[in-house]
This record gives sequence, structure tokens and C-alpha cells, in this order.
Amino acid sequence: MVVDDSAVVRGLVSRILEEDSAVRVIASVSNGEQAIRQLDKSDVEVVVLDIEMPVMDGLTALPKLIERNPALQVIMASTLTKRNAEISLRALESGAADYVPKPTSGREINADGEFRREILSKVKSLGEAYRRHAESRRPAKKPGGTFARRSDPVARGATGATTVTARRRTSAGHSTEFTLRDPSREKPEIVAIGSSTGGPQALFAVLKGLRGGLRLPVVITQHMPATFTTILAEHIQRMTGWEASEASDGDLVVAGKVLLAPGGYHMLVAKKGSQKVARITQTPPENFCRPAVDPLFRSVATVYGPRALAVVLTGMGSDGTEGGKAVIDGGGTVVAQDEATSVVWGMPGAAASAGVCSAVLPVGDLAPHIIRLVNRGPR
Repeated sequence: MVVDDSAVVRGLVSRILEEDSAVRVIASVSNGEQAIRQLDKSDVEVVVLDIEMPVMDGLTALPKLIERNPALQVIMASTLTKRNAEISLRALESGAADYVPKPTSGREINADGEFRREILSKVKSLGEAYRRHAESRRPAKKPGGTFARRSDPVARGATGATTVTARRRTSAGHSTEFTLRDPSREKPEIVAIGSSTGGPQALFAVLKGLRGGLRLPVVITQHMPATFTTILAEHIQRMTGWEASEASDGDLVVAGKVLLAPGGYHMLVAKKGSQKVARITQTPPENFCRPAVDPLFRSVATVYGPRALAVVLTGMGSDGTEGGKAVIDGGGTVVAQDEATSVVWGMPGAAASAGVCSAVLPVGDLAPHIIRLVNRGPR
């Protein structure tokens, strides 16, 4: 369902979506109140919800929509202003799955290939997430939940890798397999995190869990545009207690501080004498993204080697997998969020399937696991 007070924008967004045979727009309405009424009449999986509308705005409508259908996937649509970025972040904290920066006119929407690609990919991925979540609420024939247990009976190869069967929470009880490898023998000296769709909520959970138990630098790439990353850094500091900021070129990478890649730029970590600093670049996008996770992970692997710890959180696509391979090649450690707690198990699923992870865990278990890795010291 497309919800926007502009009939022109509704029509253009609907046409973009229906150009893909996998997508069907079953309702198009002009305010939040109409959206709530329509939800009671239609089998809606994903809502593209404008922020500023008469009668009932998007932020007011959001909790009412989710209350009616807890599995509903909501994408907030807003223009790139500081105020709208703040509102979008509040919406993500209130249950929205993602956001999309909206061009300001129908002409821009027609001309903007990036908007077309982004909204289509997000709607399709979140539609799949809706169906997975709906399936998980049905009575299961077998015990469910994605798991990755190192104690399972397995055959270890020369690399100390472990083959794990991950059973997903579905009524069919189908399984997938991926390989877990042993973590580095070295104590981590940095935590690098990559995230996308659903990432802000996952970041808040992980950073809250790490606060007080970890005294390391944390560097983060979250797929977000400019302005949004500024606001996200402020939210991280307020909600988790970490000192956090959007990175500037040359910022020191120091224990106890979170640096967030700014929208529109890749963030790298580099050596400067005896210090580690952030480098901000506008080299070409990777995985259609800038900032992207792979450049950050590669740089951390180069600078920290076996003392690098990379974390792949919820998100679409496979960004982070190639960078994760670089971390492993440097002797470091990669862990990922599991499918059951991911909004979209694209990025962490790709990393798990590539065999670069030492653990695949629910989001609530990641912080304790990271703290254990740090506190155990070298073996």
C-alpha cells in the first residue's frame, strides 16, 4: 500500500512498483487514517508511508498500523531534511522496518534511477520478510529458530571449521547449512559493525549490551543517506550511553567511542604514526551503497589483522561478505546476526553462507558473545 498526500507521487510510486511482476499495489491512499481503514480490508504486506500528511501523519499512523498487523513491514518515505531525518529515526525506533529518501517532485521520481532501484529492492525484500514472519507464527511441525551451535557433532577440517545445520522457524522445518570457523586466537582491539535494513534497532540493542563491558573503539557503517547518519549518531549516544559521532576525516579511533560512517562517504580506518584514524572517501559506491560495509571491513583487516572483530547485522544484499573474507584472511573474527531476529537476513545470511563467521546468533546474544571474545584474551 502506498500512502502519500500527493496524488502525483502516489501514482508514480505505484507505477514504479508495479513495473516489477513480483509486486502488486493493492491500495493507494492519501493519509494515515485512510491507510488504517484500508488495512482492515486488504491483505497488505508492505506499506510505503509518507511522513507529512493532513488528517493523520505517518508517525501517528505507524503504531496504529502495526497494532493491527504486527508482521506489517513499513517503509517511511521522507525528503532529506534534518527534521524528517529525526522523525524517520523515531519511526524506526517505533517499529518501522526501513525508510527511503523521497524525491521532492514527480519529475525527480521519474528521473531518479536510484530511487527506483532502492524502493523496489526494499519493498520486495520486506515482502519476503513479512511472509517469513507470518509463517513463523504458524504452529511448527518441528522445533524452530535459527541456531548455530558449536557443540553440535561435526567434522573439523584443517582450518578448524565447523559445519552447522541451521533450522529455520518454518512449518516445513526446512534447513540450510553453513560453515562456522574458529575465532581468532588474538584478543580483539576494535569492533567494526555493518548494517542496513533494520540496522538502527539492532545497533541500539548491541551497543546497549556492550556498554560497560567493552572498552574498545567501535566503527559502524549503516546504509543511510547524509543527514540521517548525523541524527543516527545522536540517537546512538542518547539511547546507549556511548560517546558517538558521525566521523570526520582524521578523527582518532579510540577506545570507548563510536564512529559512524557519514552518508554519501565510505569510512576507512588507517594508521597515522602510532595512532589509528578515520579516513572519509568518496570512491565509487560498492554493492550500490556509499557508505558500504566492505571498504570498512577491508581497512580494519589491514590495520588490525588478527585483532579485528567484524559484526554483520540485519540488512539487504551481501555487503560485508567480501570485507568479512578480508577479515578472515587477516586472521580476524566475523560474527553475524541470525535469521530469526533479522528484519532481512540478506547481509548476515550471505556472510554465514560464505563460511566467514565464527558465530551466528540472535541479536540479544551478540553483545555478551563479543564481550567474551574480548575478555578471554589470547589463547
